Amino acid sequence: MSQQTPVQSARGRPRSFDVDIAVERAMEVFWSRGYHATALPDLLRATRLSRGSLYAAFGDKHSLFLRALDRYIADALTRIDIELAPDREPVEGLRAFLAGYVDRTSGANGRRGCLLVATAMELAGQDAEVGRRIAGFFKAMETRLAAALSRAKAAGLLADGVEPSSAARILVCFVEGLRVVGKTAPARTTSKATADALLDRFIK
Repeated sequence: MSQQTPVQSARGRPRSFDVDIAVERAMEVFWSRGYHATALPDLLRATRLSRGSLYAAFGDKHSLFLRALDRYIADALTRIDIELAPDREPVEGLRAFLAGYVDRTSGANGRRGCLLVATAMELAGQDAEVGRRIAGFFKAMETRLAAALSRAKAAGLLADGVEPSSAARILVCFVEGLRVVGKTAPARTTSKATADALLDRFIK
């Protein structure tokens, strides 16, 4: 649900703006430019807020970046929860999960890259709060994949010797690596064939 935040206008009357929209616009800027290359004027133009309003609502650039990163992570986990829903046939869900990453790493989407991967490269080793968020996202993805693989194992769909937690870690490394390779705009057919080949090693 959109959140309206009151901000004091120049004449002292409260003015409201949609926090969710502001965060989304800021996220787009950080995603395109990176954290360090994003300047305050870039954020003011994107969010259409005054300097005072932005600082009153979010504190500073770093705090706004964390809000944007949280938004990106929440959107990604929502998508994964739909793809790997417990009531969905597990192998079908795993294929949908991989197909989504193939789509997001192909063509213009692939060249744009991933905010999380870019942030991990730029900040994760220097910024503890960012590092915790990224590690938490990867762990959450791994947990969801392990659950889907466990359901597949219980249904007799996994190949002999495949252990769900290990396979989940491999899939996390694969899709995040695919994000990096996607910056070179590989052919979608190549990425799909690679994803299918990997999953086929895990299932009967």
